[in-house]
Amino acid sequence: MAHYIYDSLDNELIAELRQDGRATVSHLAKKLKVSRATVQNRLDKLVHGGAILGFTIRVHEALDKETVKAMMMIAVTGKSTSQVIRKLRGMPQLIKLHTTNGAWDLVAEIHTSSLSEFDEVLRQVREVDGILNSETSVLLSSL
Repeated sequence: MAHYIYDSLDNELIAELRQDGRATVSHLAKKLKVSRATVQNRLDKLVHGGAILGFTIRVHEALDKETVKAMMMIAVTGKSTSQVIRKLRGMPQLIKLHTTNGAWDLVAEIHTSSLSEFDEVLRQVREVDGILNSETSVLLSSL
């Protein structure tokens, strides 16, 4: 991520996009009380600097029944955590990636459209240089 000092406007913009990742530049400008050019410039900096990794949608759970969801705990060898994170961020099925403490170094939330895609993602993750071990639990239902 590029070295850029984020201010309150950047934080407000990110917060608005978390609420609605499809919000238009015009809507964001009005909501944040700044010009459209300011919003566009900030968005460009946030995307280019790596603060915003992408734009996505959230699907209502009733429409999302077929998605295979899982949590993968990952152990990393030595000092290769940064390298592993860079590789994992490039996998769109890993929708969230967290560092953690304890026996595991990273936790990844995985969403795939089928079991065969899920199997392929597991294989790809396990082939990443620097990953020592992993354990994956499929999420069966949300309570």
